Amino acid sequence: MVFSRTYILINVYNKMAVLNKIRQRSLFLILIIALALFSFVLSDLFKNSSAFGNSQDTVATINGEDINREDFMNKVELAQRQMGPNGTSTQAMNRVWDLELRKLIMNTQFEELGLTVEKDQMRDLLKNNFSSFPEFSNEAGVFDENKLNEFIANLKETAPNPVLLGGRAQINYNDWVDNEQSIAIGAQEQAYYNMIKAGVTSTLGEAKVEYILENETVDLKFVQVPFTSISDSIVTVTKSDISDYIKKNEKKFKTEATRDISFVEFKEVASEEDEEAVKNSVLALLNNKVEYNEASKLTDTVIGFRETTNVEEFINTYSDIKYNDNFVAKNTLPATVQDSIFNLSVGQYYGPYKDNEMYKITKVVAEKTIPDSVKVRHILIPFAGAQSAQPDVTKTEEQAKKTADSVLAVVKANKSKFPELVTALSSDQGSVEKGGEYDYHPYNTMVPEFNDFEFEGKTGDMGVVKTAFGFHVIEILGQKEKSRILKLATLAQKIEPSEKTIDQVFNAASKFEIAIKDKDFQEVAKANNYEVKPVNGIKELEENVPGLGSQRAIVRWAFEDGTDVGDFKRFSIPSGGYVIAQVTAAGKKGLMSVEAASPIAKPEIIKEKKAKMIREKIAGKSMDDIAKSQNVAIQNASGVTMKNPTLSGAGLEPMVVGTAFGMKVGQKSKLIDGKNGIYMVEVTNKNEAPKLDNYQAVANRLSAARVNAAQGKVYNALKETADIEDNRAKFY
Repeated sequence: MVFSRTYILINVYNKMAVLNKIRQRSLFLILIIALALFSFVLSDLFKNSSAFGNSQDTVATINGEDINREDFMNKVELAQRQMGPNGTSTQAMNRVWDLELRKLIMNTQFEELGLTVEKDQMRDLLKNNFSSFPEFSNEAGVFDENKLNEFIANLKETAPNPVLLGGRAQINYNDWVDNEQSIAIGAQEQAYYNMIKAGVTSTLGEAKVEYILENETVDLKFVQVPFTSISDSIVTVTKSDISDYIKKNEKKFKTEATRDISFVEFKEVASEEDEEAVKNSVLALLNNKVEYNEASKLTDTVIGFRETTNVEEFINTYSDIKYNDNFVAKNTLPATVQDSIFNLSVGQYYGPYKDNEMYKITKVVAEKTIPDSVKVRHILIPFAGAQSAQPDVTKTEEQAKKTADSVLAVVKANKSKFPELVTALSSDQGSVEKGGEYDYHPYNTMVPEFNDFEFEGKTGDMGVVKTAFGFHVIEILGQKEKSRILKLATLAQKIEPSEKTIDQVFNAASKFEIAIKDKDFQEVAKANNYEVKPVNGIKELEENVPGLGSQRAIVRWAFEDGTDVGDFKRFSIPSGGYVIAQVTAAGKKGLMSVEAASPIAKPEIIKEKKAKMIREKIAGKSMDDIAKSQNVAIQNASGVTMKNPTLSGAGLEPMVVGTAFGMKVGQKSKLIDGKNGIYMVEVTNKNEAPKLDNYQAVANRLSAARVNAAQGKVYNALKETADIEDNRAKFY
């Protein structure tokens, strides 16, 4: 394309004009850009909060010390692995939290006191903890510090790869460092608490007071007008009364942030149609069936459960429960089918029957008669690598077998040697003190090899049996009367909801969720006959939702910044199905609301009002007049102590008993507000505690009790006064 000279000049002129305008407003543009950048940075700071000390990488701050998120999460992951499949992430988190909290709280004390573990002391501690480990012992079996140093140096060199310690545990250098820190902290704690305990004593004066409280008694007669004499229904308690009570008793009503929710559960549960389909499926496997084989283009006969000769393969192919080749006693079977199954002969079957959310058919494979229970004694000779073998076990399997055979020869020749050899050789500490004996026990109590020997042999038999624990020298001491046991093959299939049922549950949950967008949660549930389950007072770090079990996701959602009262959300539940939950109330951290405090405060307020009403009725009356006018009896109590301020027929009444101890014999009290009613008492006798020549024994007892309680009380006090900023709810 060709441009004219005039067009080009005009275009250049226009661009220069624009540039000139930009130069004139350059300061304004710079300010705009600067403000935009500042706004971007500021919003990022607020988002991350790290510039203001509330970092996203900080799980908590305890006494000014941060707990790093990554380090904390790694420890939680390790704790969860140690807890196994039954432990939840929240349980693991709480375990790690308790340990970290304790460590940092105690570290504050150690730093203030200058309490440290020096190098020499650390070596002694490591020696005490690892002296029994073969890795750190020399040829003479004595702990060798050089071997410990070599081990640590090797760990450091091979890090992060783990090595074997004690023949069992895999450990790397970081694990070792953590372990050393734990040992050091344990030593510091012990030193700290020992210093505190050394100062916890009781004086002889305190001991004398304690002795008097325990042994001085009073006899008295009293009249009680119980609070139950006035019906709760005639006592009016207003919101204002509860509010005033909360203000007077603030400590009792302090609370964390809470949420109330309501939820409707849509369970994926097998319908009657689904159950019938599972039952028919099990029945279909009973008989032979003809199937077309696509590969051979021929029909094959598939042998059914009734006629199969390979029961184990059939069960493991078609059943949801794998084949068990063990014999079983009658009482191990479900009570509803015990008789039906044990009346069968070999080859016969029973079922289908419903048990433990399954449909089953059980077939008798074999039978035999064995003792009901057996009494034995044994000597266990372990070998290196055997289950539960201690680190100091060095015998090889061959050496252990040779020892066991020698022991058998000795005890066969002289049975009286058995207890002596148990004490000298057996590693089964559970039976050593009983001479190796296990009293009468039923079939399948012991490991299989041990069990087979004792139940298939006869009284007096002796032999050597190898198990995972080592070689057992066994003698059968007695067998009780015999009974029939069976080997069973059980074909079982789980009763589970079908795809059709699962789809129906999903559709029902979806319709409910759509309906409550425009209508009231409770009304929609009621219209559809759905049960609404309320859960009140959930706290931010809780995991379990009553009625649902572990549902951390629901709790987290209820406390999220964007979740308001009235909001709802659908959640999947592990057992199958859905929950649609709605937040119905949100309680702030601080004092309980009147509604939340009412169940606690109302009974106490009622009691106070009843006390006032009773006092007004009986003011100025004598004990006899009170008894007559209120239709109550004058009662007697003997041998009452300050240490156990209980009145027979009235219950625990410390205020009443304390008043009585401050009175003279024959003196009558004014009206006393007790725990269970209004009282008037008269002291009829006082028995002073016999004086002791020396109260040191009482002082020693008091000191021991205080020392035992000191550690727990000190730590709780330190935790109460610690400066703790807990951000765990943001991460879990």
